[in-house]
Amino acid sequence: DEEWPEAEKAEKLARGAALKWASGVFYRPEKLEGLGQYRSREMQRNSSIQSRLKSTVQSYLEGVSAGLEQLRSAAQEVQSACQDLGAARWALLDSADHFQGLQQMQTLMAEHVQLASVVQVLPQLFSVQEVFSHTLQLLHGQRLLEAHAELMMMEHLRDDILSQLDLRGLSSAQTTVLSYFGGLQELNESLAKQLWDIVGNSLQLVREDPVLFVTAVRIIEREEKIDDTLLLEATFLPPGRPKSWKQKFYQVLQETITGAHFQATGVDAEGHGLARHLATLQKDIVSELRVVKDLMVQCVPAHYNILSICTITYHQALTSHLQDILQEDLDKQALFLLLEWALHVYHSPDMMGHPDLLPEVDVSALGPLMSPELVDQTERKYVVKVKASMLEWLQRTLEVEFKEWFREEEPETDHQGFFQSALPVIVMQMLSENIRVASLITDSLQQKVYTMALEELEAFLGRLREALVQAGKEHQKDRTVPKYYVSYLLAMLNNNLALSSSVSSLHPDVACREVPMSLRAALDRMQKKTCQLLLEELLLDLQPLCLQLPSHKWLLGSQLVSSMCEVINKYTKDFSRVRKPLFTLLLTESELLVASQYLRALMQKKMVCKNKEERVQLCDRLLQDATQLQELFCGLGLDGSQQSLEAVFALRELICLQDPALLSLEVLGFITKYPDVSDEHISTLLDLRGDVSKEVRHMVLEMMAQHPQVLPEGYRPIFSTILVPAPELPFCLRKGKCA
Repeated sequence: DEEWPEAEKAEKLARGAALKWASGVFYRPEKLEGLGQYRSREMQRNSSIQSRLKSTVQSYLEGVSAGLEQLRSAAQEVQSACQDLGAARWALLDSADHFQGLQQMQTLMAEHVQLASVVQVLPQLFSVQEVFSHTLQLLHGQRLLEAHAELMMMEHLRDDILSQLDLRGLSSAQTTVLSYFGGLQELNESLAKQLWDIVGNSLQLVREDPVLFVTAVRIIEREEKIDDTLLLEATFLPPGRPKSWKQKFYQVLQETITGAHFQATGVDAEGHGLARHLATLQKDIVSELRVVKDLMVQCVPAHYNILSICTITYHQALTSHLQDILQEDLDKQALFLLLEWALHVYHSPDMMGHPDLLPEVDVSALGPLMSPELVDQTERKYVVKVKASMLEWLQRTLEVEFKEWFREEEPETDHQGFFQSALPVIVMQMLSENIRVASLITDSLQQKVYTMALEELEAFLGRLREALVQAGKEHQKDRTVPKYYVSYLLAMLNNNLALSSSVSSLHPDVACREVPMSLRAALDRMQKKTCQLLLEELLLDLQPLCLQLPSHKWLLGSQLVSSMCEVINKYTKDFSRVRKPLFTLLLTESELLVASQYLRALMQKKMVCKNKEERVQLCDRLLQDATQLQELFCGLGLDGSQQSLEAVFALRELICLQDPALLSLEVLGFITKYPDVSDEHISTLLDLRGDVSKEVRHMVLEMMAQHPQVLPEGYRPIFSTILVPAPELPFCLRKGKCA
């Protein structure tokens, strides 16, 4: 029980379960009658269980006894084996010296096997040199298929021998075998050289003798199949494999095309030489592609795509060739030809789009010969060259024009009698022609040339204006040179007007014909400078007359203004040789000049009215002169309301005013009408009256200070250009007070 506590516990549980079952079964008295039967049945069952347990335990005990017996037998056998192994170990140690002799025998055996293998193939190896000689003879006789057949036979023999030796692990014998096949390399090179020579002349051969070219292609195809087979098996790769002769075929063909047309150095940088070169390329490429399409395609397998390969080769070689040409310093004609050829001719029916090449040659798949960046770079180079050429031509035109100004005859006239010269026609033709030519290439080049042309025209107008100034300086030194100075200035005004009206038509696109502000300003400066020189010429003739007024002789009556009218008439007659808008401008500016010179003469402080009679005479003279001048300009077509001579009438009112005390009011109206008049101008006019006291003067000037004027928009200044002489300083003695 102490050793098996679980058995005691199990017995208690079994007894409890039995009692519980028995109490339930035999609870009733009638059930007690079968108690004896139940006891005998349970005893029989217990006896049966015990007998089975004894049988089972006996069987287990017999198995354990057999196992122990087997273990004892195995232990004896292991001990015996250990003894045998120990004896064998000592025997091996005693036989170590004998094993070294066996190793030497094994080496000799391997060498014997190798020699035996070599001896087996010796008859074949001895015949190799003879086959080599025969193959060379076939190659020299251009019997290429037979030569290649023998070459393949020898390579096959070599590869079989080397493969067998490799499988047997006889690597040392391979060197001996390879020494017999050393001539194969030479044969391969000789055959390859002939093949590549044939491929290099393929375009000529397919026209004259296609058999030779077809033979070369067949040999290349054989070698390509052998390469594919060996690479696919990937067990043994013989020496010199893969040959890749198909790739070499493409390479030689491409090098032949490139070398024949695109490796010429020193291409003529001038237009004529480049034109011939491009025409030759165009003719040769179309001719050769036709040969490829019609003849060579039939001589090669379809998977070679020979037409596509040749077309792409020409395209890529041309692309590189054009880039090389662009490295040269090309003139504008050469650059134009290059752009036109690359952008228009190349894809046209005259070249890659030739009817004989379609539809096999896909023009759309070729792409551009020049990248957009290269096109833009080339266009900029072209614009630079055109600019230099245009600058040179414009400078020559200017020099010719400058010389014509000093001719001893008047300038040319048009059918209406207006002065003109050939300058605007020459300039506009030059600009428009360059823009038109550029439009034949691309819209971007046209825009670049258009922009450059306007810039050059603007610069030309600046140089032309400087030339006019130079001519004016020469004329100031001697007014007889140039003889027809005024006439040529008038011609320049008409020329400038012609340029102004024509420049907007330079751009072919009506929507892009707006003239830049800078060019408008240049044209305006040119017109103003020419008008200024004309007015300066008029001023030179008017100044001697203006210097004679005001004076007492002038007050009493003279032909001074009549003389001025004669001068004005003379100039306006010349002015009639310009077109109407310019004539009106010159007439307006001349009237302003006359009015300002007349007013300037009055303000030179040459005269002061001594009494009322002189003031009346002055007013009458001013009225007569202003009326005469105003009628003159009205007769010439200038409306009186547009004339600056109205200022003389207004000034006369200041002189004619009888009561000086009312001058403030009168002056206020005067400065309101002419806001550019200054205190000095009014003070000078008051001096001219001769009857204005200091108090009235002070009151007038103070009133002006209280009513500052602002120039209204569109006002034409007249008094701001008139300088009043500075007042003379009172004379002082050395040590006395000022008088």
